[in-house]
Amino acid sequence: MKKRLTEAQFQACIKDLEVGKQTIEIARAVLVDGKPQAGFVSALGLTRGAVSQAVQRVWTAFENSNLPQGYERVTAILPEHQAFTVKKWAEEAAKKRGFKA
Repeated sequence: MKKRLTEAQFQACIKDLEVGKQTIEIARAVLVDGKPQAGFVSALGLTRGAVSQAVQRVWTAFENSNLPQGYERVTAILPEHQAFTVKKWAEEAAKKRGFKA
């Protein structure tokens, strides 16, 4: 799935985000305008990782601001058997919301 946002979604997720102007410009071009990240590597003299990180910061802000009421995004390092259980819970929650996990 290609990561895309509308201009309104983009504006909503960056309003409280503390990032520089260049990050905003790169992220808008990629997420709203659909431009490839590779173009910014040579045009701005940045590494692929730096461009990817700029886009990811805004995308993560969008994901975190776009959670259903009563849901929370978590990240954890767990033993395999516990991770298996948590993944099953995530699948069940996604089904309840009408999404494929």
